[in-house]
Amino acid sequence: MCGVTGWLDWADDLRLRAEAVRRMTGTLACRGPDADGVWLSRHAALGHTRLAVIDLDGGVQPFADAGAGAEAVRAVLAYNGELYNHRELRAELEAHGHVFRTRSDTEVVLRAHLQWGHRAPARFNGIFAYALWDARREELLLVRDHLGIKPLYWHRHANGVLFGSEPKAVLANPLLPAELDAEGVAELFALPAAPSAGHGLFRGLHEVRPGHLVLATRHAVRELRYWQLESAPHPDDEATTRAHVRELLADAVERQLVSDVPLCTLLSGGVDSSAITALAAAARERRGQGKITSFSVDFPGSADRAPDAWRTSQDAPFVRAAAEHIGTLHTSVLIPDDDLLEARDAVLRARDRPGWGEMDASLHLLFREVRRRSTVALSGEAADEVFGGYPYFHDAPALASGTFPWLHGRTTPAALLRPEVRAAARPAEYTEAAYRASLASVPRLDGEGAAEAKVRETFHLALTRWLPPLLDRVDRVSMSVGLEVRVPFCDHRLVEYLWNVPWALKSPGGRAKGLLRDAVRDLLPPQVADRPKSGYPSTPAVRYTEVLTARAHELLADPAAPVFDLVDRELVRAHLAEGRPLPGPRTAPNPVGGLDHLVQVDEWLRAYRVALR
Repeated sequence: MCGVTGWLDWADDLRLRAEAVRRMTGTLACRGPDADGVWLSRHAALGHTRLAVIDLDGGVQPFADAGAGAEAVRAVLAYNGELYNHRELRAELEAHGHVFRTRSDTEVVLRAHLQWGHRAPARFNGIFAYALWDARREELLLVRDHLGIKPLYWHRHANGVLFGSEPKAVLANPLLPAELDAEGVAELFALPAAPSAGHGLFRGLHEVRPGHLVLATRHAVRELRYWQLESAPHPDDEATTRAHVRELLADAVERQLVSDVPLCTLLSGGVDSSAITALAAAARERRGQGKITSFSVDFPGSADRAPDAWRTSQDAPFVRAAAEHIGTLHTSVLIPDDDLLEARDAVLRARDRPGWGEMDASLHLLFREVRRRSTVALSGEAADEVFGGYPYFHDAPALASGTFPWLHGRTTPAALLRPEVRAAARPAEYTEAAYRASLASVPRLDGEGAAEAKVRETFHLALTRWLPPLLDRVDRVSMSVGLEVRVPFCDHRLVEYLWNVPWALKSPGGRAKGLLRDAVRDLLPPQVADRPKSGYPSTPAVRYTEVLTARAHELLADPAAPVFDLVDRELVRAHLAEGRPLPGPRTAPNPVGGLDHLVQVDEWLRAYRVALR
C-alpha cells in the first residue's frame, strides 16, 4: 500500500514548490517504505510513497501515461490501493486498443480513466484512494473506494486544493494550519464512535467520502457519488442465499490473495477471521502454494480475566482450535505492559488524532510483529457490520432509543467539556442532527414493514457511521509499520447482496450472524463456528492504568495543560478523587479508556500545536 499527497494551485507555479511537495510526501514515508517520488507541473503537483506489493519493478509512481516531460502527459496518477479485478480490466482495455508497459494495477487505474473518465471507479473491485491529474481537461480527481477502506483527505484553499492520504501530509503545507473549531470539538468528544462522513476533524479539512470522488477544476470543486447501496426485494430462498454468500466470500478471499510479497491472515478464533483464514488456506492449497501463516494477539495474565458482556471468552483456546483444524503456520504475539506504554506516541502520530488508547497500541505492536514476516494480511474486519453481529442489532431498547444504538445508555467524553465549550459545540444537538441526517440517507424499500425497515436503518448506520472509524484505525495503525491489511468482508459485491437479505435469513433462529456461520460451517471446528461474539481484547495491564492515572494527576497540577482549555478540570479531579472512570470514546467497556482519551487529547494538542477556534 502507499501514501498519496499533492497540491493543486491555479495561481502559483508549482514547479517552483518542489521542496514543499517533498516535505508533504516525506510525512507519508511509513506508508511507503520502498520508494518515493514527486511529479510537478505548473498547476498540479503529486507526491507518492510506495509499499511494493504487485509488479515490484513496474509500479513506480507518480505514474504518467507518456514520457517523462510534464507537458507531454495526458494524465498522471498517484495511487494507493489494490485492484482485485485488474486482470479482467486490463483485458477489456486492451480490447479497446490500450497498450500496457507494466503489470501493475496502477497502470490499469490510469488507463481506465483515459477510457471511461469519471465512470471508471464504478468498475473497480478493490481498496483504493488516489489522485489523478487530467492534463487534457485541467482537472484533478480525488477518488475513494466503495466502503472507504483507504483514506484520502483534502482542503480547499483560496486558489486550489491540497490533499493527502493522512492529515499530516496536508498539515505539512502552511496553507492549512492545525485548528479545532466547535464542530471538531463535537466530533472529538460527542461522536468519536460515530464520526460524520467527510469530516476531517481539523478545521477546513475534509475526507473524500466512501463511494465518492472530488472533482476540482478552475471554476469549482464538486463531490460526485459513483456508488451507493440500492434497496430491492430479496428473491433468493435460504439455501440459495447461503450458497451465494459462500460463493461471494470465497471469490473475494481468492482475489485478495494476489500478491508478489509474503501474505498472512489475522486469526482471533472468531467465526469471521477463521472463515477468512480457512478460505485462504483452501485457495492456496488448490494453487499448490503451501500452508498459510496466521497471527493472533494475547496479553500476560489474560487467561485469568473473567468474561464480561463484551469479552465473552478468551481467544487463545479458539485460536488453537481454528489453527489446528485449518492447518496454519500460527504465531501468537504476546504484548507486555511496558511495550504498550512505549507505543502510545507512535500510535498518536499514526492516527493524527486521539484514538482508542491501549487498543490502538496493542494493534500497532501486533502489526509491527506481523510485518517482520509478511507485507500483506487478510482480516475479518467488517463481518459484524454486514451480517449484524454486534449486540446492538439484537437490543430492542437500543434500537428504539432515538440515537445511534451503540450510544444508548452510554456517556461520551462530551460530559467533561467546560460549560462555555459545551455551549459552543452543543454536543447533544450535534449528535441528534447527525443521527437524523444519517436516517435521511437510508435507501428505503417501498412496502417494507416497520420492523424490517428499522433493521435496514441499523445496518446503514453500522456501515456509514460505525464501520468507518474501525477501518480508519486498521489502515492508519497497519500503515504506520508498512503493513497492508485487506478486508474481504468489505467486497462491495458481498455488501450489496447482504444489504437486501432479510433479517430472518441473516439471523436464522435468532442466532447472531447465523447466515455466515452456516455458510462456512464445513470449514471450521464446531466450537469456532458457533462461538459467540467476543470483542477485540483489551489488556489487563495494571501498570498501564497506573501510569495513565499518574499522568492525569500531573495534568491536573499543570495550569498550562491545553486539554483543560476544553475539559472541565474540576470534573476530572472529582472523578479521579472518587475513583469513578472517566467517560471514554469507545462503546466497549474499558475502565482506562477515559483516562487514555484525556491524556491523548492533551498530547495531541501539544504535538500538533492545535489552535482552538
